[in-house]
Amino acid sequence: MKGVCFLHPQKPRERAPRKGWVLAFLLATIVLSPQRLPAHCDTMDGPVVTDARRALERRELAPVLKWIREDQEDELRTVFARVLAVRGLGKEARELADRYFFETAVRLHRAAEGQPYTGLKPAGAESHPAVEAAEQALEHGDVQPLIHELQQRLAGAVQQRFDKVCQTRARADRSVAEGRAHVAAYVDYVHFVRLLHDLTNPDAPHGSAMGSVLLDGHTPGATSASAAQSNRLSGAWTP
Repeated sequence: MKGVCFLHPQKPRERAPRKGWVLAFLLATIVLSPQRLPAHCDTMDGPVVTDARRALERRELAPVLKWIREDQEDELRTVFARVLAVRGLGKEARELADRYFFETAVRLHRAAEGQPYTGLKPAGAESHPAVEAAEQALEHGDVQPLIHELQQRLAGAVQQRFDKVCQTRARADRSVAEGRAHVAAYVDYVHFVRLLHDLTNPDAPHGSAMGSVLLDGHTPGATSASAAQSNRLSGAWTP
């Protein structure tokens, strides 16, 4: 049929529920990749440091414990006790002790996420627009505008990759170079769709490489040419 691209002569599979795709794209967009994006919680005005300040003010560790794993608690408790002992030695000692506690809390939280700690960022440091959009949805108590934006971006990203495969497939047998271009587009398309689908799994790790599919525009396993094409297709986040 004209205008239809059959990638393989296989029986069409049932489409995944639309709700699942929306969730997949939402997760893929807000999962942060440390290679390209600043962490949302490593700033001096971020949620981890905010709760760490509350812990110091109350002299009670409870407010910040939710940001770390249970097996990390002993380390933070030890640091907390030392910091409380030092804070009364003067303003400079207090500032240094507080900073050490903030750094420890954020470092442990990043480790719990499976991400590297790259230091504390100053208050007001630029946040990724996708994170800001997610936070605004929470503040307004309305996620529908965000979901609508994500639906549009998902449809465009999948469609453009699909179109690229169809275009290169028609020329794949003309030369080795054309064949490789088709394979690159095919690998990028299939891996992109698969990773989006996998993100609907509630056990998928936060901050994993899957998030880089949309944030970096690079699909693991794709060639450099395919990655470059993905960068052009992904575009900048504009909520």
